[in-house]
Amino acid sequence: MPHWLQLMANSLGSLLWAGLLFTIPLTLLSFALGLTLGLLTAIARLFGPPPVVAAARFYVWVIRGTPLLVQLFVIFYGLPSLGILLDAFPAALIGFTLSIGAYTSEIIRAVISSVPKGQWEAAYSIGMSWRQAMTRTILPQASRVAVPPLSNTFISLVKDTSLAAAITVPELFQAAQRIVAATYEPLILYIQAALIYLALSSVLSALQVRLERRFARYGGMLEART
Repeated sequence: MPHWLQLMANSLGSLLWAGLLFTIPLTLLSFALGLTLGLLTAIARLFGPPPVVAAARFYVWVIRGTPLLVQLFVIFYGLPSLGILLDAFPAALIGFTLSIGAYTSEIIRAVISSVPKGQWEAAYSIGMSWRQAMTRTILPQASRVAVPPLSNTFISLVKDTSLAAAITVPELFQAAQRIVAATYEPLILYIQAALIYLALSSVLSALQVRLERRFARYGGMLEART
C-alpha cells in the first residue's frame, strides 16, 4: 500500500471521531440556536417598537460587518480581559450562534415580508390573533421560500466550523492539524480533511434537493386547494 494511502487510512478514524464528537454537534447546536435567534430578530425588526428595531439592526450590522474569525477571537481570547472565561466549545457555540442568527434573520425577514398582505387580512377576518396568524398562516408559507437559503446557510456552517480550530476546539480540522504536527505530512492530511468536508457537504446538498422538492409539492397542493 502506498505511503500516502496508509497514512490516510490510519488517520481516518481520528478525523471522523473528531467530526462526530465536535464538528457535527457544534453545527447542529449552532444552527438550531442561531435559527431561533434569527427568527426572534426578524420578528423584532418587522414588528417591534423603535428601540427594539434599532437594537436588532445594530446586532445584525455588527455581526455581518465583521469576520467570524475575529468574533471567535473576541469571545474566547478577548472576554477573559473582562473576567469572562469560557471553554473553547461554549465560546465557539456562542460565536457561531450569533453569526447564524444575524444571517438567518435577514433571510427570515425577507420571506415573511414576501407573504402577501392579503394573507394577514384573511387570517384576521376569521378571528385569528396576531400570534395565530403568524404561526398558522404566515410562517408555513414563508418556510417554503426560506428552505433553499437556510439550507445553504447550514451547509456553509458545516465548513465554517473549521474556524473553531483557531480557538482550540478539537474538531475535525484541528484533529488533522495535530496529526500533521506528528507526521509532517500537511498535504495529505489537509486534502483528507477537505474530502471529508466535501463528502458532508455533498450529502447535505442532496438532502436539500429532496427537501426543496417536497416543499414544492406541498406548496402546489396548497395552491390547488386555494
